[in-house]
Amino acid sequence: MSRVGKKPVPVPSGVTATVTGQTVKMKGSKGELQFVVPPQVIVEFKDGAVSVQPKDQTKQARSLWGTSRAQVANLVEGVSKGFEKKLEITGVGYRAAMAGKALKLSLGYSHDIEYEIPAGITITTPKPTEIVVAGIDRQRVGQVAAEIREYRGPEPYKGKGVKYAGEFIFRKEGKKK
Repeated sequence: MSRVGKKPVPVPSGVTATVTGQTVKMKGSKGELQFVVPPQVIVEFKDGAVSVQPKDQTKQARSLWGTSRAQVANLVEGVSKGFEKKLEITGVGYRAAMAGKALKLSLGYSHDIEYEIPAGITITTPKPTEIVVAGIDRQRVGQVAAEIREYRGPEPYKGKGVKYAGEFIFRKEGKKK
């Protein structure tokens, strides 16, 4: 049984929630988001909270129950606070800078990488070795951060590359004679 799905998602003041059929819409100070709940799950808005229940006790419905509740909770947090992912760049000469509406990355290749920033996402570079990806949609923020990290992921010998802030890179010992 899902323990996450049992808790209703409270809607804070300043956020308006509307449930129409299987579509949940949230509107807040940061913007507007919506999520279409799978048909195996019932969603309703009552007493200032959105509650999610499975239609029946099938394995599929029970597994989508907690997932749907978490998605609705992410909508509420996204439109009220927003989401943020921090990336760190390690390596000699590795740096990032904003070039207009694109992120310019120098990651040890023969050319610089220009990353076009998608709509709804803001990227800032407080330091040349730090990138902050922010937005209201948790999935898109994570996806953009993963795409930037993919250009030069951290390597296990010297730890050079782009990594998430706070990520532990398992280090390997080099060759021995």
